[in-house]
Amino acid sequence: MKRFIIPILAAAFLVVGSFLMVGDRPLAQTTSGMASGQEKTMPEVIILAKGAKQGQVTFNHVKHNSGAYNIAGPIACTECHHTAQPKSELAKYPDLKTDWPAGRKTTLTLELYKADPKGAGVAACRDCHARNGEKPKLIPEMPVIKDDRGTTLSVMTNQLAFHNACDACHFKISMNREDTKVPNATECWACHKKAS
Repeated sequence: MKRFIIPILAAAFLVVGSFLMVGDRPLAQTTSGMASGQEKTMPEVIILAKGAKQGQVTFNHVKHNSGAYNIAGPIACTECHHTAQPKSELAKYPDLKTDWPAGRKTTLTLELYKADPKGAGVAACRDCHARNGEKPKLIPEMPVIKDDRGTTLSVMTNQLAFHNACDACHFKISMNREDTKVPNATECWACHKKAS
């Protein structure tokens, strides 16, 4: 029993901390790239946390963005792909500073992506939120955010970015919908599954 207390407390800390830190700003998730020569389409299912000790996470991209998994309709693309909007939109969220590609004039939507997948400017989370100790692909260094209530700085590795986004959203949904089957944000195994 004691060996489960620390992971549970850590998960609870992440959930509460991310809930308080995230507020109403967009959240972050990921998409996968396509091999060259293939038509680029929105991936239906994405496997996250490959190689994680807790196990991988299966993320159903289509169900998340269709409205099946949230409180009030489809999730805007920029809730996860927060860099895919002009700097003027990012200015509404103090922790978000990077627009990609730089100087973009459009906000990513499903319609924009369907019309021009290559030109839509979709970055995967790990392109900016790399693993701990690695350099991000699209930006010079890992994003760092400051806690609004203090001086604590958090390096937004892919693990922290995913947990902030996923846990905060799951927590908000579970608090607002009694009929939800959203994974419990305080139990690692609710999302992470060991490969068979």
